[in-house]
Amino acid sequence: MQLYSTNNPNYKVDLKTAVLKSLAPDKGLYMPSKIDRLSDEFFKNLKNYSLSEIGFHVCANLFQDSIGAYDLWKIVNNALTFPAPVVKINDKISTLELFHGPSLAFKDFGARFMAQLMSHYNKDENKKLTILVATSGDTGGAVASGFYKTEGVEVIILYPKGKVSDIQEKQLTTLGENIYACEIEGTFDDCQALVKTAFLDDDLNDKYRLSSANSINIARLIPQSFYYFEAIKQVDNTKENIIAIPSGNFGNLTAGLLAKEMGLSIEKFIAATNENHIVPDYLSTGEYNPKPSIATISNAMDVGNPSNFVRMMELYNKDHKAVTKDISGYWTTDKHVLETIKRVYENNDYVLDPHGAIGFLACEEYIQNISKDKNYIFLETAHPCKFLDTVESVIDHKIDLPQRVKELLNKKKEATQLNKAFPSFKEYMLSR
Repeated sequence: MQLYSTNNPNYKVDLKTAVLKSLAPDKGLYMPSKIDRLSDEFFKNLKNYSLSEIGFHVCANLFQDSIGAYDLWKIVNNALTFPAPVVKINDKISTLELFHGPSLAFKDFGARFMAQLMSHYNKDENKKLTILVATSGDTGGAVASGFYKTEGVEVIILYPKGKVSDIQEKQLTTLGENIYACEIEGTFDDCQALVKTAFLDDDLNDKYRLSSANSINIARLIPQSFYYFEAIKQVDNTKENIIAIPSGNFGNLTAGLLAKEMGLSIEKFIAATNENHIVPDYLSTGEYNPKPSIATISNAMDVGNPSNFVRMMELYNKDHKAVTKDISGYWTTDKHVLETIKRVYENNDYVLDPHGAIGFLACEEYIQNISKDKNYIFLETAHPCKFLDTVESVIDHKIDLPQRVKELLNKKKEATQLNKAFPSFKEYMLSR
């Protein structure tokens, strides 16, 4: 498998380099040079495949001969140890529940797969691999869980102070062992900028073998494509499929586009955001204008300059008309999110988290304006218990906490406090 830099299509690397380096030397993101359609036989048998079997076939199609079949099956099967069920909310709209993994968020798919893949590639290396990751909420916990006690790998997680939920913070600051947390005085965009700058710093690269577990790493995106196949296999195959994706850094949407490129039947994606509506604005106007992120109750989506937008543009050769043929935009406010969580709980006895609520609203708007007779699916990206205070105050009901969350709450937080200036972070890294 060959991958190229989005800043220079002539600069190409193999899969191992792309996974372990994360970012190209010219700051570009890696994209597959070739995305083949999956076979007709695969789609004919899709409803009979397990999630692991889907993942194996997708990877074999993309990776070509980069990894042997035995090792590839082991990587996929060890990563995907939990389900992704489609659950009906009402007679028109269903949700794909992606919170059944160990950290209760969709990021478990990418983080666990990446941990297995990196471990495979790292087994013959003498120098420890250091993973840098910025999180706006769920990524940190998923990466911490996925890489916990992985031999030859350490993880340093940067998160914005006061802008993640209590449970999210506990998930990334209490494991210890090979997992380290840095609490940054700033936003997620500041954390992400620190990670990107670190990859380009000569001093840090002399001291560390650096890689990333953010969705800038192609190994995060590929496994996120698996659950789109898993969703479509569970719904009525006589109807067209509309999928609403709560979006922040747009890794989830890009993964869905990869699945579509590989032949999966999806008529339309809805890029659903909170008040950080940079991409919906682009879809409406054709102008892309990044802005400082705005804090909302759907904090994992508080991104003002989504990294994966450049990958979306690559898939469509920057053709706005082609993009809008496949993707519609939607955005909403915290007020409407809270009203929707309350309404869906009262009417449908289902507890949405503040991110999934935005996907649900996007489906409702599309049904009202376009068509009712389709499969409408939105991604429920995190368990509502991760936003306990917000959700419980709206539904006026206690959420049953999973046992692993109850155990977390009594653990002690361990994090290094840093400002958002790169010299501060660099000094921390060099002094470790």
